[in-house]
Amino acid sequence: MPPRTAARSRQSAETDIRLELCLDGTGQTDIATGFGLLDHMLTLTFFWAGMDLTLRCKGDLHIDAHHSAEDVGIVLGQAVLEALGDRKGIERVGFGRVPMDEALTEVTLDLSGRAWLEWRGDELLPPVLGGEEKDLWREYYKAFAGSARCNLHVSFLYGKNGHHLLESVAKGLGLALRQAVARTGAVVRSTKGGLD
Repeated sequence: MPPRTAARSRQSAETDIRLELCLDGTGQTDIATGFGLLDHMLTLTFFWAGMDLTLRCKGDLHIDAHHSAEDVGIVLGQAVLEALGDRKGIERVGFGRVPMDEALTEVTLDLSGRAWLEWRGDELLPPVLGGEEKDLWREYYKAFAGSARCNLHVSFLYGKNGHHLLESVAKGLGLALRQAVARTGAVVRSTKGGLD
């Protein structure tokens, strides 16, 4: 079957984003957002997902990284949704539970066509990560779930190091995506007959 790909862009007064995504890749990434911690987490997610991603973002980092992270989440979600097409034959649901030293998180994903983010346990995160407020990460994952039209549940189970906790989530999302987009049949996996 041909590889599932998408190319997306978004331009506003706050960000200029361009990306190319291949769901059926090998985990090759080339990412530059101007916010190093976001680059690192995106690289982990798409490596663990086995997807190829090229992404460039020029954002208003003189303010902070909020707009860049949120808009990257939006464009990434749009690209995943576009690349999936009619979603026939995909597993639809995926799960990742990944330890990172002392930290453990759980990520569960359903490419259901309905947007939802459940974000639990982030009191474990320090207030600032990579020079940015911790809530930036909830906004990034919320933007992704909204534009990918998926249910995304993230649970920080335990841990002390904020970087380790975020890294566990990034890898967990990669594993969940890899499972959810896997083509194992020819029908839409829904007793309703469609995903919405």
